[in-house]
Amino acid sequence: MPTTSSKPSSRRWPGRCARPWPWTRGLAACPAPRAACEFWCRADRSGRISARRGVLGRHTRERRCPKPACATGSRIGSGPARALPRHCRRPRGHGRVITVTSRRPRVVILDYGSGNLRSAQRAFERAGADVSVTADRDAALSCDGLVVPGVGAFASCMRGLHAVDGPRVIDRRLAGGRPVLGICVGMQVLFDRGVEGPAQTTGCQQWVGVVDRLTAPVIPHMGWNTVAVPKDSRLFAGVQTERFYFVHSYAARTFDADTAAPFVPPVVTWAEHGEPFVAAVENGALSGTQFHPEKSGRAGAILLANWLSTLSSV
Repeated sequence: MPTTSSKPSSRRWPGRCARPWPWTRGLAACPAPRAACEFWCRADRSGRISARRGVLGRHTRERRCPKPACATGSRIGSGPARALPRHCRRPRGHGRVITVTSRRPRVVILDYGSGNLRSAQRAFERAGADVSVTADRDAALSCDGLVVPGVGAFASCMRGLHAVDGPRVIDRRLAGGRPVLGICVGMQVLFDRGVEGPAQTTGCQQWVGVVDRLTAPVIPHMGWNTVAVPKDSRLFAGVQTERFYFVHSYAARTFDADTAAPFVPPVVTWAEHGEPFVAAVENGALSGTQFHPEKSGRAGAILLANWLSTLSSV
């Protein structure tokens, strides 16, 4: 009859049979007292005991499960190998350290003196981003996603953007395929120019088009409205039929873009208030919404999360 080696093990489980640590990693523990085990044993993931060395798949003397509340009285001694009760096993993965890291995307909300920045910041943080509100040029260039907010007049927003070198920052990011999202007037300034009364102001000139006053019985357009979403939109995935919150008097009523190869046609979402206008644009790394996602409840939160999900693919 084989006997247990008297050589001490460097790593043992108190009250268990002596086995090297690697054999037990991720497996159930042998429930027998050390003195009762004639073999170095293990229990596989199904709880079935087998001998690590020798030809016998059993212990040499019979004992019952040591847990007083065990009603099964599972035998771990003589006889063929058999399944152990769940409470007799070690938890699966015991002793393992599993580390899962997932970096949150870094988003900069450009602070140029326009927009409800704190509301936008909270909305993006809830959507899963690390957000900073700053006018720092280097931070705006290096972040994963840049948000250009905007409230008020087209001309005053452009003055604020020029003061922080905003048009050049946007241009450099887009040249490198780095995502930019414009919100409300922050989307309007991405067009060629804005017309407010007799005055015309040059925009960032990323999109061809003019922003001018809506023709509608009630101005401003304030409140919830539906949008007509193209089927290939990533930004509106899961919220195609939802309503969004608008507050504006001006909008782009046409959208002209080069759709010839090798250019990918922009995805343009439309809404209507007296007449159709551009509600959102998805154009590669450049996106914009005329409505306020941060004020649009659950639908806006999903839309922001959809945009954040595109940052990892750029």
